[in-house]
Amino acid sequence: MNRKTHILVVEDEAHLAFGIRFNLEAEGYRVSTAADGNTALQILSADADPVDLVVLDLMLPGMSGYDVCSRLRQNGLQIPVLMLSARSLPEDRIRGFDVGADQYLNKPFELSELISRVRHLLQRFQSAAAVPRPTGPSTVSVNGRKVDIATYRIGDDDDGGRLTALEMRLLRYFLDHPQRVIPKSELLEQVWEQSPQLQTRAPDQFILRLRKLFEDDPSQPQHFLTIRDAGYRYVP
Repeated sequence: MNRKTHILVVEDEAHLAFGIRFNLEAEGYRVSTAADGNTALQILSADADPVDLVVLDLMLPGMSGYDVCSRLRQNGLQIPVLMLSARSLPEDRIRGFDVGADQYLNKPFELSELISRVRHLLQRFQSAAAVPRPTGPSTVSVNGRKVDIATYRIGDDDDGGRLTALEMRLLRYFLDHPQRVIPKSELLEQVWEQSPQLQTRAPDQFILRLRKLFEDDPSQPQHFLTIRDAGYRYVP
């Protein structure tokens, strides 16, 4: 019997957690819920019952969604994380991506949009997992910083940080297309696997994250460039 995809919903508003769970189960997913960060981390650490995706509220009692996501990534879990928040300021979204969220959905939201994002995140991560590991070098170097292709780790220890699966996918796309101006629509289609007409600032926010990780001065980037009205360019 095929194993059902397991989704963890971390939400302290009981009515919202129930609604999300009900609708995801109607789509055929198996859903667990947690009302706080500590419970969520306990569920995520259960090797016998692995979680495939996390829907994570930002405002939780005791431990914020930022902290849960950061701990999840520090523990080496590269599953997709969809962060939910009533906060809509750019710095809130950037902080979410900084700690390893893959997508950020503002409250209030339509359940149909949440389900669509869950579906696309799962499809993207499953297709990435099905691709054989490259047979070439096990590491790449970006501005003198070594990145392990298999573990997404930067440097020789955890102090250097770790990329998420989506950040690694974006980085690899830039490395495969050096010096070329890449339109946002192409990144949405090839990296995010979304419609090239989608209106989103996700590529801008992920590139800010790459700058923080690899640029000597993120405010004066030399490698990950934004080309106004044209797209982005990676300069080795």
